Amino acid sequence: MEYPELATRTGGFRFGAPHALTVGDDGARVAFLRSAGPRDPAPGLWSLDVATSALTLVAAGPVHSYAGSAKLDVLTWAYEGGLFSSTAGRIGTADEVLDPRPDPTGRHIGYITPDGCLRVVTGGDDQLLAGEAGGGASWGAAEPAAAEFGRDRGWWWSPDGTLILAVRSTPAPSLHLLDLHGGWVDVHWDRETYPYLVDVRWGGAGNALITVLRRTQQHGLVLSVDPRTGETQVHAELADARWVEPVPGTPRLLPDGRVMVGGELAHDGFDARCLFADGSLITPPGLYVRRVAGVLPRPTGGPEIIVEGTEGEPAEQHVFAVRTAQAGGVSARRLTAEPGWHTATVGGDVLVTDLTVTRGSATMTLPSLAEPLPYTPAPVFERVTDRRLPSGVLYPTGHVTGTRLPVLLELGGGPGNQHVVADPARWQERQWWADAGFVVVSVDSRGTPGVAPSFEKVIYRRLADVALTDQIDALRSLTGKHPDLDLGRVAVRGTGLGGWLAAVAVQRRHDVFRCGVARDPIIDWAELPVAYAERYLGSHADNADVYEHHRVEPAAAGLLISPAGGLSEELAFVTRECA
Repeated sequence: MEYPELATRTGGFRFGAPHALTVGDDGARVAFLRSAGPRDPAPGLWSLDVATSALTLVAAGPVHSYAGSAKLDVLTWAYEGGLFSSTAGRIGTADEVLDPRPDPTGRHIGYITPDGCLRVVTGGDDQLLAGEAGGGASWGAAEPAAAEFGRDRGWWWSPDGTLILAVRSTPAPSLHLLDLHGGWVDVHWDRETYPYLVDVRWGGAGNALITVLRRTQQHGLVLSVDPRTGETQVHAELADARWVEPVPGTPRLLPDGRVMVGGELAHDGFDARCLFADGSLITPPGLYVRRVAGVLPRPTGGPEIIVEGTEGEPAEQHVFAVRTAQAGGVSARRLTAEPGWHTATVGGDVLVTDLTVTRGSATMTLPSLAEPLPYTPAPVFERVTDRRLPSGVLYPTGHVTGTRLPVLLELGGGPGNQHVVADPARWQERQWWADAGFVVVSVDSRGTPGVAPSFEKVIYRRLADVALTDQIDALRSLTGKHPDLDLGRVAVRGTGLGGWLAAVAVQRRHDVFRCGVARDPIIDWAELPVAYAERYLGSHADNADVYEHHRVEPAAAGLLISPAGGLSEELAFVTRECA
């Protein structure tokens, strides 16, 4: 049996398909990457002229990431330590180049170096803006904790290209405003009380918005930064007894001057993940907001906020347009019709949903050269138990009803990671396992997004017990509609934190799980990044017993500890144990 190709087993990425889309602020251009595949032997960075539909290959070869000016008339990327731009080709630099970004006007290009310096190239001049080799401080790089909040960068151009906001890590992060003449001021907030810098975003008026959190992550502030003095002003407070979960794409300054933040509605019977503008609710409570893609101007009725979210079925993600007008109440229009997992990118008056580019009434499709998926899985989605846990059941191709089969419980990536999604690319490896003779079941236990804030946060300091209970209860509930599940032969499998839960399942409930595969499992939560572990278990100093309860043994009867990529060994082990 052939293994599904790696490209279809890593979160849905497919070689030859456009990805990393960006739309210029004026809507004139769309930039994207396309990776090499059988039908696309010349990968590279591409630009689409929206008015003419003309495609231009900006750079051939393995461009892994890029950045653009506001109008995308200047694109930059790094290759083998060198700096390249769409207008000047290779540009000489004083040092090895990481994370190059043109300023919004396209006049300057900034980059960071491996030894922690921040430099700016203007014409033929390469200027050191901050840092020194061996100085002990790193400028412009995302500090380790940033990744736990979804932030992958550490410096940002101002809209006019005259200032840079940059993180300085020593190792505690601080934030600074740098001008291109060597001047700089500190951004002032109580960093001892709020050590986590979650988000940084420049507003159209020239001020920046930042989000900071306490170490406990139970309280945060949205602050505006005065670019002249570095002083900050509180725009909103974020609070939760468990942890604050900011909405990606927020905070954001709306065209009418209000500051939009993500939050939760938890009163009068509501349990919703919503958007607020200066404290007023602007999304309907029935819409679970996952991400804000941008703001789209409209000829009449005012601009609309484009969001990715869920309304009803957690396995699906759709694109919605939300009114910003303060009169007339809250409303949202769904812009995607087909069931599935849809995404959006916005710039100017252009909206890209998946690969469809829309400007007014005109539409076009970005060309994809991706190979067809190896399998066409058809998981059966169910909501089970009194907790309405999202689940998916996948049978072998050509399964004959009445033939009982062993069960493989395939786990997700831990809290905050949804596994039961309506995306065929995400089910490729699971279909391979099904065709090997299993009914593959996946359950999004409490702690995963897409349902409601209370569903996500009930796991606080008791993740192991809640997640394991949900998985077992869901398996038992599914047999009502799926009698071919043989619950006397159940295997469990997961990677990372999914591998940790697989080990928990085998070690604590061997009466339910005959065997398990833990791929690169987490053994001890105390070894995870502090920001991640404390979000779900609290501080180790105050909750040592909780951490000990969530620790698993590195070996147990019926448990295979497997490195990533060991599919053949895993299949042989599970088949033998479930025979």
